[in-house]
Amino acid sequence: MPTLLLVRHGRSTANTEGLLAGRTPGVALDERGAAQAAALPGRLAALPLSEVVSSPLQRCQETIRPLLDARPGLTARTDDRIGECDYGDWTGRKLAELKDEPLMEVVQAHPSAAAFPGGESMRTMQTRAAEAVREWNARVERDHGADAVYLMCSHGDIIKSLVAEALGLHLDLFQRISVEPCSVTAIRYTRLRPFLVRLGDTGDFAALAPREEMPSDEAPVGGGAGAP
Repeated sequence: MPTLLLVRHGRSTANTEGLLAGRTPGVALDERGAAQAAALPGRLAALPLSEVVSSPLQRCQETIRPLLDARPGLTARTDDRIGECDYGDWTGRKLAELKDEPLMEVVQAHPSAAAFPGGESMRTMQTRAAEAVREWNARVERDHGADAVYLMCSHGDIIKSLVAEALGLHLDLFQRISVEPCSVTAIRYTRLRPFLVRLGDTGDFAALAPREEMPSDEAPVGGGAGAP
């Protein structure tokens, strides 16, 4: 079965403003995010990509644009099922404010029980994304062969949930996974099991350097802004 590259979108204006963008339209990449997207074609230059699939949201579409420009024969397909989690009434709110919401503790410690008011549950999010991957795996193998490599550009919580699903981890453990903006996660699927061969690879280890302010022990909803 194929190898899937999961690319999180580049850093967005919402990331830098500390907002939970969710499905808000018009959220673009910031200057650093645009630079991350511009570097993506070089990072993936050695790989013969057979398909590119993207979330419909602007920040994902902008992330894959340089890659498509560099490979004129490649077109992107949009799949709503790998779109951002529907955070409902939380959409557009500041993450700093959401820390005091009782639901945030559930999101952090027991996400399989978390359902966003006016939105969807995290279980529903994972299920729809995993179904999309299974269908695209079958389609890519049928059209391009079992050794094909294809790419999906999506969002932090979506990618983390797909990694958990591939590893057989309960959704309640998915907050232990971290994927920075424009990171590449690779999962090679086989008949018996998936293999996680890259996780959140940015080619940059700056995020591991000591910081003046210690990172929080909470997982950022939506994925966070990455290294400063």
